[in-house]
Amino acid sequence: MEKGVTNLNRFLLEEQRKYPEATGGFTILIESIAFASKIISREVNKAGIVNIIGKAQSTNVHGEDQQKLDIYANNRMITALDHLGKLCAMASEENNEPILIPDEYPKGKYLIAFDPLDGSSNIDVNISIGTIFGIYKRQDGKEGNACCTEFFQPGRNMVAAGYIIYGSSTMLVYTSGNGVHGFTLDPSIGEYILSHPFMKFPDSGKIYSINEVNYNRWDEATRKFVDYLKGHEEREYTSRYIGSLVADFHRNLLKGGVFAYPGDTRNPRGKLRLLYECAPLAFIAEQAGGMAVNDEINILDIVPTDLHQKEPFYIGSKYEVETYLKAKRGEL
Repeated sequence: MEKGVTNLNRFLLEEQRKYPEATGGFTILIESIAFASKIISREVNKAGIVNIIGKAQSTNVHGEDQQKLDIYANNRMITALDHLGKLCAMASEENNEPILIPDEYPKGKYLIAFDPLDGSSNIDVNISIGTIFGIYKRQDGKEGNACCTEFFQPGRNMVAAGYIIYGSSTMLVYTSGNGVHGFTLDPSIGEYILSHPFMKFPDSGKIYSINEVNYNRWDEATRKFVDYLKGHEEREYTSRYIGSLVADFHRNLLKGGVFAYPGDTRNPRGKLRLLYECAPLAFIAEQAGGMAVNDEINILDIVPTDLHQKEPFYIGSKYEVETYLKAKRGEL
């Protein structure tokens, strides 16, 4: 390792040493997620030349067509985490019920919720996709497998959240409540290298990311919000919508702006899942100086009542998100 270069393992150990009471369980979890992501990244990068792209002739709990890589990524995440002795349950966007830890393995105090391959409908056209995760602590104090209701905690209870983006390079971005840090995978050595320490949203940006084809299906507040950005007198906004949540969020984190997936007349609560997508990214956004709301309140204050609950979603730089809230209150 070159002098002055910090890999993920070293970074995690140095962070762990700041907390004498730490047991190392959290470090093992993040390292195992990173390991799974390297395998997923390998398969994503060779998807065009092997028989792993396309639909899997099955649907997930949401009725969506599963891609072959959806199933592959889901299995890789589960097998990387189920034997560690650090988790009491897992929840995946691809599974109807919580994933219990096999009886032959010890159970731990953490829970994890993840979207194994966000944006997978873009696989066949070579657009960036990602993995999203949020880690919680068990609240009931019991031992053994956790039940579904243990996941019904507000996002503020998370101990860590992160995502991996599989694009021109593979990056792992995570926070444990002490800033947001980005690590880029160096494929020549198979290591994540710290490349973006203390990532921050600009206070405002010039990008808005929303699918404007649904304009006539939005409520009045969302239409006013977008119209306001398009006609802003002080800055010229540009529309950049990839349709891959991780990719849109990652770009806006670096450059500033807002991503929105509002409810509409067809999908009143939107289509993004609170546990697997909204809450983890909201936790990251707040740690990076941004914010996230549904159609009225902070995403991190919502207590889920269903494992696959959906919420309208507005996330990004504070100025743009607060501007949406003004539109919602009728102040624009």
